[in-house]
Amino acid sequence: MAAQQISASSTAAYAERHYSVQEIAALWSLSNDAIRDLFKREPGVLAIGHDGGRGKRAYKTLRIPESVLQRVHRRLAKP
Repeated sequence: MAAQQISASSTAAYAERHYSVQEIAALWSLSNDAIRDLFKREPGVLAIGHDGGRGKRAYKTLRIPESVLQRVHRRLAKP
């Protein structure tokens, strides 16, 4: 039975809204590149894709959970 139980925090992280780079860029009136730079090393961001290798371009799709979006916004809004 314990294997079937999922903690509230992991359920919340799984179920919360995830934003694309393009959605946040439109919301914040910034470029896609600026949003990628802000979030690419942020803990909690899902990076889907591969790093490339042997001279090939890396393809990564970022999905940013709402909690991470709010955390970064609070950090940037501080004077």
